[in-house]
Amino acid sequence: MNQRIWIAFVAWLSMFLILAGCGKKEQPAAEQKTAEQPAEQAAPIDPATAATITGAVSFEGTPPKLVKLDMSQDPACASKGANMTEIVVVDGGKLANVFVYVKDGLGNRSFPPPSEPATLDQDGCRYHPHVLGVMAGQTVRILNSDNTTHNIHPTPKDNREWNESQPPKGAPIEKNFGRQEVLIPVKCNQHPWMKMYIGVVKHPFFGVTAKDGKFELKGLPPGTYKIAAVHEKFGEQEMDVTVGPKESKSADFSFKAGGAAAGM
Repeated sequence: MNQRIWIAFVAWLSMFLILAGCGKKEQPAAEQKTAEQPAEQAAPIDPATAATITGAVSFEGTPPKLVKLDMSQDPACASKGANMTEIVVVDGGKLANVFVYVKDGLGNRSFPPPSEPATLDQDGCRYHPHVLGVMAGQTVRILNSDNTTHNIHPTPKDNREWNESQPPKGAPIEKNFGRQEVLIPVKCNQHPWMKMYIGVVKHPFFGVTAKDGKFELKGLPPGTYKIAAVHEKFGEQEMDVTVGPKESKSADFSFKAGGAAAGM
């Protein structure tokens, strides 16, 4: 009998110790040696060492002929004179309306959007500019300089889609895009020929080529970057460029009909 009591006591004691161990509180995460440390922030850009990447975008071959837009459905548009398509604009072998930006290489740097809004105007039933570059979160101020109603309708994939009517010479519409997205198509539901694109990035290192095909990305910290050139018809090209302190490097791109050629 004494042996049975002793065995029962040992079993009870073992169970008690197991339960006590299960109920022990885990050391708070803040006190654990293996707790994750906050990510190291990137050093501020030193203007004294800032670098610049410049270049031009060329077009190889014979560019497609410009086509006159048919605006006859709206007399207010047709009265503004002859207007031509803007899909492929080539002047002296240089390609306009190419969005060029730093696609990779900035690491964990973050940049606040500028307080100054970017302006998109509707004049002559066309968008001005045809390609607009903005930072994520930056205000886009949309004007209607025409004597007719427009319906501004961006169709993004990663941002919120919206469609808003604006009366003739109406009050400006102010919008912004919270996420990086290149390129966002924009159309007018009132006038089917009206189309443009918005390039949204998380930093200020971008540009849009004019008729001379040139672009400039300045104020960059020294490093290696992937530069992308994007055209609405010919797609995207990429190029790696390394710049040292206060260095200026050239990065030229070339597109041709039928597809994108490799960066030069």
